[in-house]
Amino acid sequence: MKFFLSIVIVFFSSYGIAANESINLGSGKFTIEGGKGHADKKIDVYYHLPISHDENTKVLIVVPGAGRNGWSYRDSWVEASEKYNVLILSPSYSEESYPRFWSYNIARMLSDVKINKAKSAIESYTVVSDPNEWIFSDFDRVFNYSVSELSLTVKKYDMFGHSAGGQILHRFVLFDFKNKANRILASNSGWYTVPTFEENFPYGLNQGVSSLEKISSAFKSKLTIFLGELDNEHETRGHLVRNSKLDIQGTYRLSRGKHFFKKSNELASNLNVKSNWNIQVVKGVGHDYKNMGKAAAIYLYSE
Repeated sequence: MKFFLSIVIVFFSSYGIAANESINLGSGKFTIEGGKGHADKKIDVYYHLPISHDENTKVLIVVPGAGRNGWSYRDSWVEASEKYNVLILSPSYSEESYPRFWSYNIARMLSDVKINKAKSAIESYTVVSDPNEWIFSDFDRVFNYSVSELSLTVKKYDMFGHSAGGQILHRFVLFDFKNKANRILASNSGWYTVPTFEENFPYGLNQGVSSLEKISSAFKSKLTIFLGELDNEHETRGHLVRNSKLDIQGTYRLSRGKHFFKKSNELASNLNVKSNWNIQVVKGVGHDYKNMGKAAAIYLYSE
């Protein structure tokens, strides 16, 4: 019996999961440790397992906006979860453990950050050199645990992230190439790390965070820039950061998303590489994670 318990503890520890937590039918949550160098910064993962689940159930990781409210994002996907037989996993990064926007939106890629007095621009920072300390690796850990817990056959997971979650996901594509993600929808991001070496990180790729070879690999990912038609100059929901660096991308989210996609195509063409990235504009929707999520469910899973 002691031997059996030790095997169980080792199994759960390999994923950084509390050994007394499991995934049950319906909605619930489990908790994982933070990644390398910050294991004590726990992450609650809110899930919904559909009634119709079986070994062929699909997996979608839903990344929340700046509110870090994984429970709300999970709830907004329950109907789609049941309709399309998809396990929903929404990691919730607390502001206590991940307090600043560079801890979340920029995925812990920066440290020693100083911002200007207006709190509208980064003045100086240090790039975290070890990619294993970024939060991107959390997604595979959540997926691997869930697949093992439920004995699923799926080998890859889809992703949807809105607002700050969209920022995380487009950077995930730019900087993390060894993952099990399949289709990635980055929705209504406030601003972007644009794939150009003319601007320093985090606004562009310069200053040692990428290379021509690495960005060529990033274009292999199935990224969709998912934009609300009404997330335009008239949208008042959400906080949109404005400064001279970011306004080059556009002055509202729809224009910034289109600018990102345009610059991406230009770089792929200059590198003579095929890009799997695309753009989708959702008609009649603004900065609204629920309705963007409904559109994403149809885009991803409707036959």
